[in-house]
Amino acid sequence: MRTQLRKNVLRGVALGLLTLVSVDLAFDPMAAASHHYTEKQMAVLAERVGKTYWVHEVNGRTPSFFAAPNATAPSFRAPPGESFEIIELVGQKIKNPYYRVRFDSGKEGYFPPEVMLEELNLTLLTADPWAEENSRVAEQAESEKQRVDWINAQPWPQAVKEAALKGQAVPGMNFDEVKRVAGAPSRVTKVQGRGMTPEEHWVYPDGKQLLFHHGLLSQIISKDAKKP
Repeated sequence: MRTQLRKNVLRGVALGLLTLVSVDLAFDPMAAASHHYTEKQMAVLAERVGKTYWVHEVNGRTPSFFAAPNATAPSFRAPPGESFEIIELVGQKIKNPYYRVRFDSGKEGYFPPEVMLEELNLTLLTADPWAEENSRVAEQAESEKQRVDWINAQPWPQAVKEAALKGQAVPGMNFDEVKRVAGAPSRVTKVQGRGMTPEEHWVYPDGKQLLFHHGLLSQIISKDAKKP
């Protein structure tokens, strides 16, 4: 009788432990997902190796990465705007995969494939969201370089070159020279000047006006100055 009672108690303890383990797995997505990948699924996961992703902030949150391929390892959040490349899919043999990634800064981290599925197109993007802006900035820089090079190549006095480099046109410049130096105007008005001399008025966004006579800059009127 005592032997049977002892067996029942041990069986109850064992069932209780199994129940606790099941509950832990249910509330730990990392543990629940481990060891559940087939070889075919592993091959699909490995296809992301070599690809680059960009970190995007959503509601003040960015994806979290581990310092080692272990859910108990210290974690860190990636800064928004930084990109990283997936270097390797580790843990395939034990069917507990983690992506090893390397950031632009050279720092490395790990994250499980489940995070990729959850964060893709949210905090992880497959295309650089700043590509258009970066391209625009690069084009502006190249345009400015060409402007500076062109000004320095002109047979002008040094004082004229220095003014031109600051974007200031100088009387005597023609239409093309003024555009290269100060940029295109926001509005152009053609009028008949004094003595029936044809004039062209260029108005800039800051209110400044440039007056041309016979195709040459003759006068510059600031925003607050009164036209004579």
